[in-house]
Amino acid sequence: MKLLYFAYGSNLSVQRLQKRVATTLPIGAARLGGHRWVCDKPGRDGSAKANLVPDPADHVWGALYQLDPGQLAVLDRYEGGYERVEIHVDRPREGAGSTRWQALTYRSDQRGDDPVPFDWYRRMILDGARQHDLPAAWLARLESLPWRADPTQTGVR
Repeated sequence: MKLLYFAYGSNLSVQRLQKRVATTLPIGAARLGGHRWVCDKPGRDGSAKANLVPDPADHVWGALYQLDPGQLAVLDRYEGGYERVEIHVDRPREGAGSTRWQALTYRSDQRGDDPVPFDWYRRMILDGARQHDLPAAWLARLESLPWRADPTQTGVR
């Protein structure tokens, strides 16, 4: 039996997620209702990471991936500080309408004092969002995210 995983942060990048969990298979864009996308979880590197906050008036675009249940422990190790939760997402159908899918994702109750991601992290999220052809309005929202240079990456592009 395969599981579905909803990515909304750096794991939107197919390359990043497949480097972490090689057996994962991208399915495509999905929409999570009742949540707001924020970048406020403190990362080990001192920058902010993507997170979900319950909000009945908002939604989050991301991507669904299929993975083997045995790989969840591997993904859990990468998602330190997050809690794995079950959610329901809507996946657009060709033509009109959508289908509802059950999936797993991660969110955290940890909040940082400096909610600004590093430039490379923001770029990875944007690249992944483009890979999954997320809606233009969502891309614009991600592009407006403030960022700062990673002091360990000075001069690296």
